[in-house]
Amino acid sequence: MKNEHVIGILEGKPLVELGENELEQIRAHVVTCEACRHAYEAAQVCAMLLQQRAEEIFEPSPFFQTRVLAALRERQADNATWAWSRLWRTAGGLASSMVATVAALAVLTFVIPGTQNPDSQSLPATANGYSTEAVVFDENAQADDQISNNDVFATLYETEDDVVK
Repeated sequence: MKNEHVIGILEGKPLVELGENELEQIRAHVVTCEACRHAYEAAQVCAMLLQQRAEEIFEPSPFFQTRVLAALRERQADNATWAWSRLWRTAGGLASSMVATVAALAVLTFVIPGTQNPDSQSLPATANGYSTEAVVFDENAQADDQISNNDVFATLYETEDDVVK
């Protein structure tokens, strides 16, 4: 076994998990091989340190739970306010433009229609000279351009029998 080193066995498993046959092979080999003996001693030291570290019991400091819960509550409160600021950064431009649009529409609706042309009579005039009443009652239309109510109703309620084939 002089030509075969046992470093592969030592690196394959922790020392405490090795079986008796493997430990016998290692002990027999480390008598003659200096490099494997150093590796075996290092594995023993590591196993011993791990065992001691695993046996230590750590007690939390007094009021540990209270401090952790307070920090958790503080972080949750920060996340809630941070979420609102993140939401405002995301939708702030949209909300601001919507408010500006509503304000502009309110100005156009309530302020501008209140101003009238001084030369107009009781009916407000529009920019093209037509008023709502003039268009509805068709005061300026020629007699030959007008469509009668009967023509409109006939077009709307036309049946298949009325259609000329």
